[in-house]
Amino acid sequence: MPSEGMDMASAAADREGAQARADAGSGQPAKRPWRVKFFYGLGSIAFGVKDNGFTYLLMIFYNQALGVPAAAVGLAIMVALLVDAIADPLIGTWSDNVRSRLGRRHPFMYAAALPIAVSYFFLWNPPSDYDAQELFWYLLILSILIRLCISMYEIPSSALVVDLAESYDDRTEFLSYRWFFGWIGGLTISILGFSVFLRSTPEHPTGTLNIEGYSLYGLTASLMMFAAILISSYGTQHLVRTFRPVPERRPFIFARSARETMETIVNRPFLTIAGATLFSYAATGIAAAVLTYFRVYFWELTGDQISLLLVGNFAAVFMALFVAPRFATRMGKKRAQIMLWIAFIIASPAMYWSRLMGWLPANGTELLYWLLFTSSFINTLLAVCLGTIGSSLLADVVEHSAARTGRHSAGLIFATNAFMLKATSGIGAFGAGIILAFVEFPENAKVGDVSQQVLVNFAWTEPAVIMALQLCALGLIIAYPITKAMHEANLRTLAERSKASENSAALGG
Repeated sequence: MPSEGMDMASAAADREGAQARADAGSGQPAKRPWRVKFFYGLGSIAFGVKDNGFTYLLMIFYNQALGVPAAAVGLAIMVALLVDAIADPLIGTWSDNVRSRLGRRHPFMYAAALPIAVSYFFLWNPPSDYDAQELFWYLLILSILIRLCISMYEIPSSALVVDLAESYDDRTEFLSYRWFFGWIGGLTISILGFSVFLRSTPEHPTGTLNIEGYSLYGLTASLMMFAAILISSYGTQHLVRTFRPVPERRPFIFARSARETMETIVNRPFLTIAGATLFSYAATGIAAAVLTYFRVYFWELTGDQISLLLVGNFAAVFMALFVAPRFATRMGKKRAQIMLWIAFIIASPAMYWSRLMGWLPANGTELLYWLLFTSSFINTLLAVCLGTIGSSLLADVVEHSAARTGRHSAGLIFATNAFMLKATSGIGAFGAGIILAFVEFPENAKVGDVSQQVLVNFAWTEPAVIMALQLCALGLIIAYPITKAMHEANLRTLAERSKASENSAALGG
């Protein structure tokens, strides 16, 4: 049976390879069937699960449940992020230059599965006799390990899109699947967290303080990540033979590698989209890190009510799967991104500032809850669409760089995207810790015990910080230069260069 399965996979790869070659011969980018998009996207469940935990629960777990100061939690996560700043480009460049029977990317993807699952489990199961200082070092070490492991998977896996889809519009559709599954993974574990593991009980009236619940949460999350990585890796393995030829292996020379890295990243398209992505994810990270604080202490929602909000977010993610690629195709990626950003900047602080202005009904009323439900739906829809189209804009930088440098550096470029994504939780936790300390938010707080003045200061400060970061992202997106016509010109340049190289090799032979 295993050999039969491999034969079927090989036959499928041969058919897809033939189609790719036919499309290339006709001057059209290769088209892939739906199942390829499915398996490519499926792997992002692992990142979604990991990022949901780091972004929404890690701060409140170590701060409120375990008693580690918020600023210390934020510092530990931020230090781990600085390690990523060094490691991610190295992993990306390494995967660009690997030569193996499994391809360039898949060896990393397979190798990361078990370490990710094991380290993530232990993150949520710290020793019970550790004090706050020991917990800080425990959190720091595991955060670094988890981030390195997730980089080993996410960077090569994301970079596959450059070989799977060259079309300006088809690439956005591939990435919509990746964002879809990432959000589905995150929302699924979040719903399980609030409705099953961290729900309010007589023993734990504030469910987010239930340490035993976090232990089961960590086990479930680890199993989800492990399964998603292996299934996605195997599901895309047979496609390696259809990818563009890999350049010959070259000996590693640090000075040359550093020079080529700088040539790849120091250009306007890369710097504008990378900068916009950093500001965007920083805003998202801070907002997400304190969202549970707002839901529990500001809006006074129960675990079941929070879970229902997340069910609404599922619908928003499903809608974004279809809205993002179609909106980008109709409006153009850059114009669509600008319009979405303007809407998001308006929608993000609307509910908080409306409450402070006295325009909303009291906590506990049905009308307020459905207003929160609608707001959560809209913000999730906008966030997923922005992430999808933003990733597609970044992917187009690969050919722009290759046309000018002669090197395909998808791994390096997507290492930047992976770093920015992880900056969501790193900068988010650090920024959230500063904001919580600034407004003097108490530790181990029960619902109803936080003073009204602290909550008011909280609701003015956090949205203002988020808006400032979002405006920076919008300004950089406006400066992004790559259009559809420019991308297609880059593809033609690369095709002509490849054909000339093949002709030269044939004459030389």
